[in-house]
Amino acid sequence: MQGKLKLSLCVAALSGSAWAAPAHYPSSYQNLEAAAAKEGKLIIYSATDSAVARPLLKDFQSLYPAVKVEYHDMNTTEIYNRFISENAANSASADLVWSSAMDLQVKLVNDGYAASYASPETPNLPKWAHYQQQAYATTYEPVAIVYNKRLLKPEEIPQTRADLIRILKANPSRFKGKVTTYDIERSGVGFNFLTQDYRYSQQGVWDLVRALGRSGVKLQTSTGAMMERISSGENLIGYNILGSYAFAKAKKDPSIGYVYPKDYTQVASRLAIVSKKAKNPSAARLWLDYLLSKRGQDILANQADLFSLRSDVGGAASLSALNQQLGSSIKPIQIGPGLLVYLDQAKRLDFMRNWQQSLKN
Repeated sequence: MQGKLKLSLCVAALSGSAWAAPAHYPSSYQNLEAAAAKEGKLIIYSATDSAVARPLLKDFQSLYPAVKVEYHDMNTTEIYNRFISENAANSASADLVWSSAMDLQVKLVNDGYAASYASPETPNLPKWAHYQQQAYATTYEPVAIVYNKRLLKPEEIPQTRADLIRILKANPSRFKGKVTTYDIERSGVGFNFLTQDYRYSQQGVWDLVRALGRSGVKLQTSTGAMMERISSGENLIGYNILGSYAFAKAKKDPSIGYVYPKDYTQVASRLAIVSKKAKNPSAARLWLDYLLSKRGQDILANQADLFSLRSDVGGAASLSALNQQLGSSIKPIQIGPGLLVYLDQAKRLDFMRNWQQSLKN
């Protein structure tokens, strides 16, 4: 569900909060906490559903009761466009942007929208988990094929992308209008996932898109919309869906099944950046550190089901559990300038033309 979640927190002294900064934080960290309390506000633009983020926001509230959090839940493309438009107009905007559209987040860094910050949690993160101390990875989420367990036969459950193509071709009438994926023209995360697919198999991507097109694929801009349609039976299979949402929904909804593709499973991360023009930069840094801390990551993995990237966090939704489950098939999306290749205008237009043509063929 998209919208704005406001957590109006009682103004109180930080000394009365439950938080004790971890021992490895510098003694000067109390100055950052005091500055955040003085700011008294934090604006977050996020692609993480507000219901999913609620345990994190509630815990952050208990730690920093002097800060009022405005949490704006939008799709990835909307976040990017709104943020750059507001910055260009010098109007009020997000203090922190938290998005699964990794390429758009790296572009914000490269285009000068992000502030540098050496988080005290950096030594506890994988080396790949931050980019120029400006974009920080916060999750380790597999990208899945999701299906309706009630309505799909065992032999119709695709284990690989080749399986998905074969199944759609074998019974076109059964799957007509019953498959869904991201609309990459309107979803930043969907565009990123498909361009990353293209890195692994250029021909395979267009073979798959053609199969999706022949099946009358239903295109959506959000994971939530796809999950609801699969749960209801309106769609039977969803491709390139964030596995964290499938993992969480499957625990409550017996209709939802999911597969991490055996040919390769992409792993994405929600990247967080502090805005260079943040009105509340100290509060933004507190939220970033909280997300990266062991406490925050434990809640992120075991209450929000977003999959932790820290090696010292356990549970089914953790880096160690996922690596053990997937082994060599796991392919993390690398954070860096390589993500910008298909944001080049000419390359993006060419990729979109191939997408549109393949859907029609």
